[in-house]
Amino acid sequence: MINRFTNWVKWEDRNTLDGINYPGIYCIAVTGKSLNTFSFIPELEYIGMTNSKGGLRSRLRQFDATIKKIRTHHGGADRFLYEYQDYEAIKDNIYVAICSFKCDTKNPTPNDLRIMGEVAKCEYDCWAIYIEHNGRYPKFNDMSNAPKYSKSK
Repeated sequence: MINRFTNWVKWEDRNTLDGINYPGIYCIAVTGKSLNTFSFIPELEYIGMTNSKGGLRSRLRQFDATIKKIRTHHGGADRFLYEYQDYEAIKDNIYVAICSFKCDTKNPTPNDLRIMGEVAKCEYDCWAIYIEHNGRYPKFNDMSNAPKYSKSK
């Protein structure tokens, strides 16, 4: 599965990723190091998925709006924001990689629905792989230990 992910790209370059308009999995890492080849590194702080009609582009836009404090449309980003409240200070250290699944979410056929099920399973597989490599959930997927910014105000 690891070879299905794009390389890591800087957050600001996320819309250039191949497959961004399809459903899929997205991984967000925060580090001062330069990242390239995807792997389940400890700096990976959030794993998410979407089967929405807007695909990964739309879901990452919601994440971005939340961490910029424009509006809260993303629970994981709300937990991310609790720790990283200054977007300008952190934006250059945010990386994203995606694993997209080509299918039609607007008028799905039975095959498209099966592919969308694979997306959901893939998220769980990614969590399992991450835990096997790092001994814990990604920081902002661990809902019992990652408070939300919106609840702290």
